[in-house]
Amino acid sequence: MRRRTLLSLGGVAALPVPLSGASAHGRKRWIHTWTAMPQLTEPSNLPPEPFTSLVDTTLRQTVHVSVGGSRVRVRFSNAFGGAALPLTGAAVAKPVGGRAGVPGIVPGSSRPLTFGGRRSVTVPVGAQIVSDPVALPVGRGENLTITAYLATGQDTVEITSHPGSRTTSYLIKGDHVAAPDLAGAVGVAHWYLISGVEVQADGPALAVVGDSLTDGRGSTTDGNDRWPDQLIARGGRAAVLNQAAGGNRVLNDGLGPNVLARLDRDVLATSGVDRMLLFEGVNDIGTAAATVAGQKAVVDDLLVAYEQIVLRAHAVDLKVYGATITPFGGNTGYDDPEGLREASRTAVNAAVRRSGLFDGVADFDAAVRDPALPRQLLPAYDTGDHLHMNPAGYQAIARAVPLRWLS
Repeated sequence: MRRRTLLSLGGVAALPVPLSGASAHGRKRWIHTWTAMPQLTEPSNLPPEPFTSLVDTTLRQTVHVSVGGSRVRVRFSNAFGGAALPLTGAAVAKPVGGRAGVPGIVPGSSRPLTFGGRRSVTVPVGAQIVSDPVALPVGRGENLTITAYLATGQDTVEITSHPGSRTTSYLIKGDHVAAPDLAGAVGVAHWYLISGVEVQADGPALAVVGDSLTDGRGSTTDGNDRWPDQLIARGGRAAVLNQAAGGNRVLNDGLGPNVLARLDRDVLATSGVDRMLLFEGVNDIGTAAATVAGQKAVVDDLLVAYEQIVLRAHAVDLKVYGATITPFGGNTGYDDPEGLREASRTAVNAAVRRSGLFDGVADFDAAVRDPALPRQLLPAYDTGDHLHMNPAGYQAIARAVPLRWLS
């Protein structure tokens, strides 16, 4: 029997307890239904004053799940924390009206979270903690509210978050974990400390690895209309897990660790995942030198990196799907006058389409490019920066994913 490592629970060392696995009937297992890629919070994305260190602070956040279940458990991450993370109390509930980004919860829906039977837990630096299961039925595509209270705060300005939440979170002084509303709370468009929600289900799980195009830049705050959200809405049995971050790259660290470094944490060690979809590379091409040598190197390196990702995933029996890189013609930062980066994008896409490297390919480039100017996004999908898309563009991407990948 596998057992949890010893953690400090409410200041007391807890005895090891069994990890929950399949149900007694063996038909269901714990799988993630929602994820957020952990990152080190940049100074500009820290909680606002007077909440910077989260001292005596209640933090209420909503998440959009993919598959449903009758029981849930929540993961809190201290992956990038500069000090231990003391959670005084936490709970999960249904948001008022089922909406994202609201401070209120449905009265009577709040379920206190425990950790090895204890209400409080201290998460060591670099670690994460999984809550005990609670009975709270949730359906596919619903929103859940997670509330946490930190009495002493986290004694550091290095905290774990996901800045690109595109969802409003709320902070207020005092312990309001079970409060139906948070009158006077301060709203911020970031997630802090949470990294996953799991349910007991019998279906597959697809981890989507990407950058800001998957993280949802250009989508609607509190609208849940990133392309993975719209993929969830198309149906299917599979959980859809968004493991993306703005500025992320395959080869080198950007905002968050590079894909080669984070693959184990964000895909291979994520419970329930049996397949992944890789949609990254634009930031590698766009930040590489706009020279013949620089672009040749990034194309060669990207294709080798894709192969490495596939090899590592196949080693643990995961299917790996790939996606072509979408256009950025006209973007001030990435498009160059000589068209060298566009040539790199075209070369990578051609290799992805023809090489047979991936177990399947989604042609996102073809789905959103302007037929009259293939190096550019279709104007109806363009936010105006000629790189990121609006919800209509993200819908086109979601429709380009074969539904059989969700079966």
